[in-house]
Amino acid sequence: MHNLSQRRHIDTILSYGGHQSAPRRYAPIHELIGRSWKRCLSEYGLDPCQPRPARIVTQQTLREHQDSVDEFLNVARAGVEQLYAQVASLGYVLLLSDYRGITVQFLGDKRDERLHKAGLYLGADWNEQYAGTSAVGTCIQEQQALTCHRLDHFDSSHISLTCTAAPIKDPSGQLLAVLDISALNSSRTPESQNFALHLTQLYARLIEDVYFLRRYRHHLVFKCDQSRELVQVSGQLLFALDEQGEVLAANTAARDLLMQLNKIDLQKLSLPELLECQWQDILSINACHDGTRAFRVEGTQQTLYGTLIEPKSPTASRFFMAPSVTQQAEPVPALDRLCADDPAMRQTLSLAKRLRNKNVSLLILGETGTGKEVLAQAIHATSHRADSAFMAVNCAAIPDSLIESELFGYVPGAFTGGRAKGAKGIIQQANGGTLFLDEIGDMPLHLQTRLLRVLAEGQVLPLGAVTPIDLDIRVLAATHCNIQKLVAEGRFREDLFYRLNGATLTLPTLRARADKQYLIQALLQQINPNIRLRADAVSALLAYAWPGNIRQLANVLTFAEAISEAGEITVHHLPKEITTHQPERPVFSFPMQTPYELSQSDITDSYSQTSEQQILLNLLRQQRWNISAVAKQLSVSRPTVYRRIKKLNIVMPKDV
Repeated sequence: MHNLSQRRHIDTILSYGGHQSAPRRYAPIHELIGRSWKRCLSEYGLDPCQPRPARIVTQQTLREHQDSVDEFLNVARAGVEQLYAQVASLGYVLLLSDYRGITVQFLGDKRDERLHKAGLYLGADWNEQYAGTSAVGTCIQEQQALTCHRLDHFDSSHISLTCTAAPIKDPSGQLLAVLDISALNSSRTPESQNFALHLTQLYARLIEDVYFLRRYRHHLVFKCDQSRELVQVSGQLLFALDEQGEVLAANTAARDLLMQLNKIDLQKLSLPELLECQWQDILSINACHDGTRAFRVEGTQQTLYGTLIEPKSPTASRFFMAPSVTQQAEPVPALDRLCADDPAMRQTLSLAKRLRNKNVSLLILGETGTGKEVLAQAIHATSHRADSAFMAVNCAAIPDSLIESELFGYVPGAFTGGRAKGAKGIIQQANGGTLFLDEIGDMPLHLQTRLLRVLAEGQVLPLGAVTPIDLDIRVLAATHCNIQKLVAEGRFREDLFYRLNGATLTLPTLRARADKQYLIQALLQQINPNIRLRADAVSALLAYAWPGNIRQLANVLTFAEAISEAGEITVHHLPKEITTHQPERPVFSFPMQTPYELSQSDITDSYSQTSEQQILLNLLRQQRWNISAVAKQLSVSRPTVYRRIKKLNIVMPKDV
């Protein structure tokens, strides 16, 4: 049975298609919606009187679709999560479908049965031939971004939904995926979704460009923009080049420019000819003082400012590299493989390299599980003490009654229950090598005094002995505590703190590291080099906050490998706490690369004043309150931005 709104909607569609003479109560605003209605009636033979239930494909079919775009899903993860972070609080869910309309990624409340019933769910089939007019299905057919708002939908069971979708294309210009944000309920006015449309287009283009750079990471990429100031961080046009400057591929923005210039065949396009310059002019861009150079586009008065992205391939890098190359820091494999490109970790390792052979005590700080002992072992293994012992003791794990004898040793008869021949302590066993004192902040005060004497005098006195033993040891200590706070509270000796703290090495938390994916793969290689992680598992692992840091990650991967099948770990093999975790919503920091048309009325009619305020505030902060830069980002005038700032009660910093 249909309610009154559904019956009116059915009458309108039939009238629009010429199937009956009922008066039109609603006409689609966009021509492409009208074209879709006609396709549904004439080509697909869909009946608006027969609402269709959401089609959710089987797990096997879903997996096949996900596997076909596995590399893309891995690349798209960051952009998808950041877009969802912007719209989740407004009641939107996010769908990422492949080019056939199957939802291969979903972000939203999986416990909400209404979403499942409406087809806003993982594995949903939004192909226009089955679901009728919808944002995803019609986007696939029309190859352009659109909003399908309420009555725009063909199926009357969808008329409460608002859905906005944008296409994502591969480097050859073929449709690869569709990015969609949808809500079960929304304002009745279609204009309320204008800002949603622009935001979805923006992120679709960002994801597309990241995938482009991934595909052509082993080639030289020319990035350009109409603004010199923005090209380094938000160049709009991307061209992948071969060794002669011939264009191998171009992103959507670059292809749009080439279409305007009537240059459609990329196989015959030379970038030096397009930019009216010599190939060497492009190769030498990075030698310029700001790494940017101006070029004039062939046959126009348009100026583009370009920069270069070096290829990742060592062979290609040598070909394109300038003659003068900055000398790289000395490679130390045991330390270098502890991280990839995380800046904080790289800084720590750089200091560790310089100090590994120095006779100075090191204090390693970091949360539990961040790898403090692993770093200590790497420092020892790369030092001139590598052939001697590395002795580690966890000061928090040994009972107070035993820690003194364990550390300092004892002579025969020193105490009841001891070995008849006595025993060497851990400190003496480390003679000539490295002593690692883990969780030093938990060492009892009376033992701190004895340890200080050992470090100061270079001698150890076993329990019951009268003659000290000379030592030659390197001391590395570690703690997860705020040791300076312990000193201030009188729970840790200040003189011992300064004796141990010849230099401080700080390890970042796993959740703060930029190279989490590298760590995941490196740990998995140690566990089982023959197993792979599917993209959905990678996404779940990267989204988790990891309170237990690298130790917890290693345990999770070990568990997943143990229960996995067919040499592959999927999201279903991960512990429940990983898959049910809601990712933190980051601030809006994904690069703003793509220009989009945004009129003054579009800004006025954004989702809601609250959401627009947050989005505009994020843009202002990202551009450091540079109104001109924000206006250019939104393709509006500066007065328009100022009016929105005033209307939304955004307070600008006094020092701007």
